[in-house]
Amino acid sequence: MRYGVIIEPAGDGFSGYVPDLPGCVAAGTTIEEVRALLAGAVQMHVDALLASGDDVPAPGVVCEYVETS
Repeated sequence: MRYGVIIEPAGDGFSGYVPDLPGCVAAGTTIEEVRALLAGAVQMHVDALLASGDDVPAPGVVCEYVETS
């Protein structure tokens, strides 16, 4: 599965979260670090849901950009 993530500036670094997986978050000093941490966090989150017998939410968030003039 492929989940959309949001990465935002936070203080001196960045934080990120996965809208389709509430509570799945990461923080780091660079975007690349947060991206890598989120990849691991998503896997751990999904594994934990499966281990507890919970449903794994299907990816549903659409990531797009809107340009302005």
